[in-house]
Parts: sequence; C-alpha cells; structure tokens
Amino acid sequence: MSRRGAAVQLGGDTFPLEVGVAKRTVFHARGLTRTYRVGDVEVQALRGIDLELAAGEFVVILGPSGSGKSTLLNILGGLDAPTSGTVRFEDHDLTGADARALTQYRREHVGFVFQFYNLIPSLTALENVALATELAHGDPHARAAQDPAEALRLVGMGDRLDHFPSQLSGGEQQRVAIARAVVKKPDVLLCDEPTGALDFETGKLVLDALRRANRELGTLTVVITHNAGISAMADRTLRLRSGRIVDESRNASPVEPAALNW
Repeated sequence: MSRRGAAVQLGGDTFPLEVGVAKRTVFHARGLTRTYRVGDVEVQALRGIDLELAAGEFVVILGPSGSGKSTLLNILGGLDAPTSGTVRFEDHDLTGADARALTQYRREHVGFVFQFYNLIPSLTALENVALATELAHGDPHARAAQDPAEALRLVGMGDRLDHFPSQLSGGEQQRVAIARAVVKKPDVLLCDEPTGALDFETGKLVLDALRRANRELGTLTVVITHNAGISAMADRTLRLRSGRIVDESRNASPVEPAALNW
C-alpha cells in the first residue's frame, strides 16, 4: 500500500510523490522446525526458521545439500508440515490445515517448478500447459487462468506449441514446465533447483523465463539452489546451513539473467 503526502509541481501541474511502499506480506513463518526419524536416528532438517516473504519479490535461498532448503520449500508449498512453529500464507494458517485445505491452497495459490520437468510425453507443449488450466477450472474458487499459448509465449516458447516433450531440449522442457506453473496466475512460484539439470547457457534462459513471470505477473518467486551465482539476480538472498538461516542480504541492483556468471 502506498502512502502519499508530498507533491511536486511541474509546468503548473501537481504530481503526488510516493513517500513509501509497503509490500504485502505473503508468508509469515516463526520458529519452524522439522524433524524426521530415520530408523533410530532423528534428523533435524529445520532448526527454528523465522521468515517473511513479500508479494512480487524474487528470493533465492542458497545452501548446500542437507541444509534444509527443500524442506522449507515443501512446507511453504503445503507439501509438508513443520514439527513445530507456525507458517501463514496471507490470512491462512497452514500449520493446522488438513489435507483437503492444503490441496485447495496449492491449487489456488501455488505454482511449482522442479529440477525434473514431469511433462506428459503424449501431450504437446500446449496441451501440457492447458491441462493445468483444466484442473484449475474445476475449482470454483480459482481465479481466471491465463491463455496457455500466452503463458508459453511469456517463457519464449511461442514457436514450440505443437511439439512433444521428446522433440524439445531440456531447457525447452523446463520452460514449458514454468509456463504450466504460471498459467493459473499463482500468487507464489516455488522453484526447486530449476537449473540443476541444465548447462550454463540453457540455465540462464530458464532463469530469464522465471524473471519475466515474476515481473509481468507480479508473482512472489522463490528459487532454492546451491548455485551462489544465481543470487546476483535476486531481490533478496537467504543462506541456509544446518537447518538455520545464517545470512540474509538484499540486492539494490539485481542483474539480468543474461549477465549472470558462475
């Protein structure tokens, strides 16, 4: 919400100045822990995470394997529940939600992009994306979805609408997966190592697709990765180690994906 007060006059006209802009908080988490039992051994994946994420942010969560990145992402996405602590999505308490409520939350508000594309081999790129809109269409609470062809054009795949996954490169398949995730206009896009299976140049194309979705749709975008180079394009970077946030930094001038180097 903007606060206005001061004004400037130019050529006899008065223009209000924005004094400040407060972004809407999408996620609010406090004291998140997650403990798994493997045989007789307890594994503490998260050890007291406090976190706030705002609408429209592009956030990178960095950490080595075993740091708790995927566990945190799964809790934010309603795929897992914390052992203790609370997490809220806007005015919804995810901590105490049952399976039905979490399914509705994911369907209405969350898009997922994983390291592996999970496209249906017998469907074209357009049909894979359209399937997501058909699933959302059956939900009376869902917002109007984007046109599937438009979603594919947004990620630079407008000339591959009728191609099957086997006719697409890995990077092209990942961009189709991103189009599938954003076609329902989610509030949140959660990405688990989206460039992990791709080469350097192809990875930058995929990151460019995520950046465009973030900017043009205003979607909160969270990318977890072990690749520190990606943090240069983020608005904010969180570093996890042993289930804790050990560092947080804000980037005043995020670079474009094409300028990334790692």
